[in-house]
Amino acid sequence: LPLALAAETPTCAPLVPVTFDNATIPGLLGWWFYITGASKYPPHLAELKEVKHATFSFSPSSHKDELNVTEIVRLNESCVVRNTSKIQVIWHNSTLAHVDDQVLSMAELIQSDKDLLILKYLNADFLGLSLSARTPNVSKEHLEEFKAHLHCLGFTEEEIFPTS
Repeated sequence: LPLALAAETPTCAPLVPVTFDNATIPGLLGWWFYITGASKYPPHLAELKEVKHATFSFSPSSHKDELNVTEIVRLNESCVVRNTSKIQVIWHNSTLAHVDDQVLSMAELIQSDKDLLILKYLNADFLGLSLSARTPNVSKEHLEEFKAHLHCLGFTEEEIFPTS
């Protein structure tokens, strides 16, 4: 019996999207450290392979349904600072939209610890998931839980790109 139980495939906990309310967006404001992510979307995949370190900040925009984004990214040996991005907050379906270089990315915010930011990307048929945190390091338990979600979604170790 123990061998039969060990051979069962693990049950995957569902990723529960956050339904936006008046506290959701203020809780996103400030600096975040990108920890790891996986994507099957070719434009994101190419960039994920090159990202060595990334931090980003959300700040209020002059529009209620928009956030300003500042990104500091080390791609291979180059440091890139971008502060021209905007995130559109789509209240009716609780999603975030980001347009970068004419590429639209839609994402759901996944329920998790308040100091973690898990985004599930909704790009056509290409799945993606990223983990960011308020600090440059996360607990081993949080990282293992995130990796379990990735494996449940069908990602392999080769498709997961942590920062250094």
